[in-house]
Amino acid sequence: MPRNVTVGVDGSPESRAAAEWAAREAGLLGLPLRVVHAWQPVVQAPLLGVEASRDQAEQMLREVGESLRLRHSRIEVNIDYLTGRPVEALCEAASEAELLVLGSRALGGVSGFVLGSVGLSVAAHAKRPVVFVRADEDRERVPARPSSGAYAHRPVVLGLDTASPDDVVIRFAFDAAMRRSAALRVVHGWYPPRHFGHTTSTVAQLHEPAARSASAVLAEVLRSWRQRYPDVEVAEDALSGSAARLLVDASRGASLVVVGRRARRGLFGTHIGPVAHGVLHHTAAPVAVVAHG
Repeated sequence: MPRNVTVGVDGSPESRAAAEWAAREAGLLGLPLRVVHAWQPVVQAPLLGVEASRDQAEQMLREVGESLRLRHSRIEVNIDYLTGRPVEALCEAASEAELLVLGSRALGGVSGFVLGSVGLSVAAHAKRPVVFVRADEDRERVPARPSSGAYAHRPVVLGLDTASPDDVVIRFAFDAAMRRSAALRVVHGWYPPRHFGHTTSTVAQLHEPAARSASAVLAEVLRSWRQRYPDVEVAEDALSGSAARLLVDASRGASLVVVGRRARRGLFGTHIGPVAHGVLHHTAAPVAVVAHG
């Protein structure tokens, strides 16, 4: 069983925010933190230029590691310098981890993420969960009531396809909520059947049974999970509309958004599915992409 949290850093503000998030997550999981930098030398560059670039990367990695050790003294922090193609190196690192954490740059405040080709490829091919964190991520905790003397975590949001629910994705979301002592909000997006030739009032009447059916199916999927995790408060939202848009809306008050994607073979292509793609590029909170069957 993988026994660390791994974070990829490159010295950018986004990767440093990812490292902070990963350190907190390692503390919640009771696991060591592995900080890695994937570096590929440029063949055409002069030898001295390659050496200087490598020296700078190694110094950056050491500085990030030392900074994390100072701020998170209760967890073990290890650094590891990886060479080779970044996507392959990070996917290999992820295979040995409980989860992999990467940074993602935001566009225009909360309007969207810029997910580079490396991050998108890793999200599409890593076998373990990959979490993307933006540079100004400060939503993980909110002050609790003054009398409690503690912090409360914002809810975890799970995007769930009730037509093909996967235990791996659902369990990841419940576990994330449980270790944060946070509520879990499960969002399912559905589209009403098309009704041609009907009046507006008739369509509204036909919409209600479809809404009740979607809610009932969602409740049934989650029934056994509620029993397994009795301490996790669960809110169920079966809503009409685009699943990606609904999850982006829900992310504004979340500490983590969890989405699934079908496992891929090989390292070619970057397709992660329309829901995961839309959430990664537009949500405000950290996003966990969880591979499943």
